[in-house]
Amino acid sequence: MTRRKNKGMFTMAATLVAALIMIGQVSCVAQKKEKGFKSIFDGKTLKGWDGDTKYWRVENGSLVGEITPETLLKTNSFIIWQGGEPGDFELKGSFKIAEKGNSGINYRSEKVADIPNALRGYQADIDGAVRYTGQNYEERKRTTLGYRGEIVTVNNPTDKSPEAFKANLKNNAWLGRTVTGSLGTSDELKTKIKSEDWNEFHIVAKGNRLQHFINGVLMSDVTDNDGINGKSSGYLGIQVHVGPPMKVEYKDLRIKQ
Repeated sequence: MTRRKNKGMFTMAATLVAALIMIGQVSCVAQKKEKGFKSIFDGKTLKGWDGDTKYWRVENGSLVGEITPETLLKTNSFIIWQGGEPGDFELKGSFKIAEKGNSGINYRSEKVADIPNALRGYQADIDGAVRYTGQNYEERKRTTLGYRGEIVTVNNPTDKSPEAFKANLKNNAWLGRTVTGSLGTSDELKTKIKSEDWNEFHIVAKGNRLQHFINGVLMSDVTDNDGINGKSSGYLGIQVHVGPPMKVEYKDLRIKQ
C-alpha cells in the first residue's frame, strides 16, 4: 500500500513539474514574441487618448466606440492617441464590432484643422459586415489603396496638380496604383475573420511598406511610392463612422516602435 501510494504521488509530482515547465516555455515564447511592445491603453480609463466622450468610453476593460439613435454622426469621429506620431512601428490588439458597425485604425495621419476629432491618412479598415476589414483605405485622401487580398504598389505621380489628384479618384479607389500580387481572394480571406466576435489585428508600418494582418493572416500589403501624398509618420487614432447606430470594442492595444 505504501509503495503504491508513494509511486502515485511521484507520478503526480512529475506531471505537475512537466506542466509547469510547459507553461514556462509557453510564457517565454509569448514574451519573446512580444519583446519591445508596450501597452497604450490601460483598460480602465481614457488616459493617453483624446476624443469625444459622447462616442468613446471604457467598459469591461475595452475601449468602446458607440453611436446611438440620439448621437448620430455628421462626420467620422476619432479618438486619438496622445503618445506621439509614430513612423515605423507595429501595432497589435483585438476588436469586436457589431454587424452594422464601421470603424478603422488610422496611422501616420494628420489632424483635420476645421473638423473636431477628424484624421486624414492611412487606415486599417474594419467593418461588421466584413466587406472591407483588412484593406488599406486612406481617409480623406486617396481612398482605397489596397483591397483585401492584394499586394499593391502605389505609383509616384508625375503630375502633382490638384486636377491630376482628382482624376486619379474613381469609385472610391485610387487609380494610381498597380496590383503586383495576390494574398488570396477577398472571399477566401473573409473566412479567417470572425463576425461579431473578437479578432486580433496587427499593423506593420516599415518605411513605405504597410501590412495589415487579421488573426495572423496577411490581408493587404501596400508599398507606397507616392512621394507627394504618402506619409512617413503621424497620428494614431480609432474611428467611429457615420451611419446607423453601432458599437465597436478594442482591447489589448500595444505598440512597438
